[in-house]
Parts: sequence; structure tokens; C-alpha cells
Amino acid sequence: MKLFLPKQHGAWAMLIIPFWLGAAATGFVWEHIPFFLGWLSLYLATYPMLLLFKKKKISFYMKWTIIYMVPAVLLFLIPLFSRPSIVLFGVAMIPFFIINAYFSAKNRERALLNDFSAIFAFAIAGLASSYLPNGTLTAEAITVFFASILFFTGSTFYVKTMIREKKNINFKWVSWVFHAFVLLLWLLLGEPIIALAFVPSLWRAVYFYGKPFGIMKLGIYEIANASILFIITIISIV
Repeated sequence: MKLFLPKQHGAWAMLIIPFWLGAAATGFVWEHIPFFLGWLSLYLATYPMLLLFKKKKISFYMKWTIIYMVPAVLLFLIPLFSRPSIVLFGVAMIPFFIINAYFSAKNRERALLNDFSAIFAFAIAGLASSYLPNGTLTAEAITVFFASILFFTGSTFYVKTMIREKKNINFKWVSWVFHAFVLLLWLLLGEPIIALAFVPSLWRAVYFYGKPFGIMKLGIYEIANASILFIITIISIV
């Protein structure tokens, strides 16, 4: 049976990086493994679940929602048993899921608000990962939370300037100013190492703008950029 997988390839970085940065912020425990596998299964389940709101191929999407949701629930029981209050992070994600469901029903998945909603949900997963070991949120966990939001927001702006908004000069300036602002913000907050992690984002937003990149090439560069952020941020928080 061929798996029914999400087509948004950029979301895989958002799935992985905030979660494991969160784990690094407070220390790895073995429960992080089933927690992440549950998070992965939940992500896979939300893809067909959101497509249900289009009211087409209901039985097909329902089948795949159940296929992925069952292992997600079972895997989540392990971190829930260890830290029951972690369920609050799941509750915090619900408003963002509702926003995503709305845009799915309206066939407007590429709306900026829909992207931002998904970014916040993924960043909350990073907070949950940080919370798991000790039941507290440290300064490092909060730093990782905002770093994830700012990085993937910048990535969203950049990708749109390269594809759907590539002829929109105003959008180009929004992207450039945002990337410069984020870099300056980290410096003002006294986080020069994390600021360094955002330098490649600013550079590629300006230097690559207008270049005829295909989707595949664009994706490869974004994976490399996300990897740089991941490595440098870990150096900063450990």
C-alpha cells in the first residue's frame, strides 16, 4: 500500500527542527523518541484531516486520518504518562488547527496567515519538547521557540519572493527588511551566536532574489540553511 504523504516538503524542516531544538534546550530523555514519533504521526494525520474540510473524497481522507492518528495517540500516551500536563501544549495548538482548517475549506492553503498559523503550531511542539524532561520552560526553551518562529517566517517570505510573489517589489522589501530586522533583534538581545545563525537567511534573501531557481533547487538550499540554523542554535544553547 502506497503511503499518503504531505506534499508540502518545506514542512518537514518545521516538523523536525523546533522539536529537537526544544529537546536540546533542556536535555534529551528517552521519552523524546516516542514523543517525536507521535508528533510525526500526528503531522501525517493532520494532512488528510485538513483535506476533509474540502468535502471531497471523504472516505479516502478519513481512512488515512485514522491510519496515522491511531499510532499518534498510542505513542503520545508514553510522554503523557511521564508528564500529564504536557497535554496543555496540545490544547494550545487547537486554535491554529482551526485556522488551517478554515483555509483548507476555502482552498486558500497558501495564504500567509495559514502559513503563520502552521509555524506557531510547530514552534509550540518545540516548547512541549523542552517541557517534557523537567516540567518547566527555561530561558533557552523560550529562545528556541522564538528562533523557530522568526526563522520559518523569514523562510516563508523568502520562498514567496522566489515563486508566487517574485514580481512583487513590495513583497521583496518586506522580506529583506524582515530578515535584517531579525538579525538586528538578536544582536540587541545579546545573542550574537544566534544572530550568526540568521546571517545566511539574510544573505540568501538578498543574493538569490530574482534568480531562476526551480522548486527542487530552492528546497535543497532551504534544507541547507535550516541545518545551519539548527547547528549554530544548538551551539548557543548547550
